Amino acid sequence: MTAAYVLTKSPANLDVNVYEASEQVGGLSRSLRLWNQIVDLGPHRFFSRDRRVNSLWLEVVGRDYVMVPRLTRILYQGRYFQYPLQAMDALQRLGPLEATRCVASYGAARFKQPKDYCESFESWVTARFGRRLYEIFFRTYSEKLWGIPCSELDSDFAAQRIRKLSLGAALKQLAVRRKNNEHRTLVDRFAYPNGGTGQVYERMAEMVQERGGRVHLGAHIKRVVASAGRVRGIELYSDEFVPCDAVISSMPLTSLIARLNGVPERIREMARRLSYRNTILVYLEIAGELDSRDNWVYVQDPGLTVGRITNFRNWSPSLYGNSPNTILALEYWCNSDDELWRRSDGELGRLGADEFRASRLASDAADVLRSHVVRIPKSYPVYQRGYKDILRPIQEVLRSVEGLQAIGRYGAFKYNNQDHSILMGILAAENVAAGTAHDLWQVNSDFEEYQEACRIDETGLVPAPC
Repeated sequence: MTAAYVLTKSPANLDVNVYEASEQVGGLSRSLRLWNQIVDLGPHRFFSRDRRVNSLWLEVVGRDYVMVPRLTRILYQGRYFQYPLQAMDALQRLGPLEATRCVASYGAARFKQPKDYCESFESWVTARFGRRLYEIFFRTYSEKLWGIPCSELDSDFAAQRIRKLSLGAALKQLAVRRKNNEHRTLVDRFAYPNGGTGQVYERMAEMVQERGGRVHLGAHIKRVVASAGRVRGIELYSDEFVPCDAVISSMPLTSLIARLNGVPERIREMARRLSYRNTILVYLEIAGELDSRDNWVYVQDPGLTVGRITNFRNWSPSLYGNSPNTILALEYWCNSDDELWRRSDGELGRLGADEFRASRLASDAADVLRSHVVRIPKSYPVYQRGYKDILRPIQEVLRSVEGLQAIGRYGAFKYNNQDHSILMGILAAENVAAGTAHDLWQVNSDFEEYQEACRIDETGLVPAPC
């Protein structure tokens, strides 16, 4: 949607068409109306330090947003811990014996790093935090999400998601406490549209159509047609051929390779070795409000199947309006051949209700009024060790097709946040309209540096502090 939005602003007067397989734009970041409230597909906060991304977001959303204070915790063995991890909180809640073990394990890890400490998620986290903290706060959730042992998960996941956590820095803060707890990180608050995160992309779709572009919903792509080294168009399942000078694909990378003509069989076989995880969202309507102030909770407890619980009543009052009740989203992850994926909606609703009660987010008396299930196939690209060796030749084949670009979490096989995918859309549009040569595969690779850092607050766009 970002690519289409930017392209329809081009003075070149381009003919822009969006073919969306579902009945609603927004992908994983779409919103839906449920029980007279608005909910998202799990927690989707927006935060960026990139001026291009923030400027475009504000251009679309305008002043129709609020700043949401972020509270996120980890549930482990019936106790809640602050996330990101805070040394004082974690060590106090673990108790003196377990805290001593964690600190000793951390010390041992700092003095003795394994040779392969950068290869797997397990070795990366263990080398950085120690074996005990890895087992308590990282292993269970990660294995629920990815469906493979953490020893088989590539360290890229750790580098992208927890690279800024530092137990050493946290331990120093135990000795030197900041006066009045003055320091707060930028991610303590985030901008959130009043109509849900999907409002951004719904507005983009409206603006695309107002400018003469077209958005086709429920439009499944049968083939991407290429010849003589360049893209020629797409073929729909209706057998209609649509000629195109450029195709920007956000379909799963594995699907693109399967539907692109002229791809060597060796590359098709490599693409089949890449895998995605499915998501099941179980929404529960709970009578009244909960005492919990969490936006979402990571469930590290191995006794529960659920991986994350989102409380939408703690995001913006515009989501629940006049409703007195709370909607929770419980996230489950699985493969297409797993028994969990085949369960009925009723069975999943009962599982969600049981695990909500077991989580102790509310008292046992909390009344679950009803449930709703949403299934999302291929929602997480699995960073299995060695995936980059598989991905590299696939990227080279796609680079060789002029006019074809793969973007987004699905399309580029990258664990993107919204801001990464928005940036990919901006750059892909520039490649088409301005003839630039942005390498989209590098987005969300060099993810630490921004040329001109800024952030969004209540007043709009402001410089980001160093």
